Amino acid sequence: MSTAPATAQPAPATDVTGARTEDAATLITGARERVDALDDRIIGLVQERMAVSAVIQEARITSGGRRVNLSREMDVLSHYRDALGKPGTTLAMTLLELCRGRV
Repeated sequence: MSTAPATAQPAPATDVTGARTEDAATLITGARERVDALDDRIIGLVQERMAVSAVIQEARITSGGRRVNLSREMDVLSHYRDALGKPGTTLAMTLLELCRGRV
């Protein structure tokens, strides 16, 4: 009896996507590609926001101010909450934390 290793077969698209039909799997695969591209853009925008925040913080500190402006942070929190609801506040808090640098 031969014990040759089985050749790995690619999983059907329905297995990878959780869809029950090939049409749905195709739609999901395309949508996931778009989501991945959007995620890449979002990450790039967050990195850009971090860089701009660093410039603002440096200017504030150089002028004798504090690194963090709490009233501005409250404005950002409100903006995100108004646009996205309660989860927007959590998202804004994460962005603020990323952009503050070491406090």
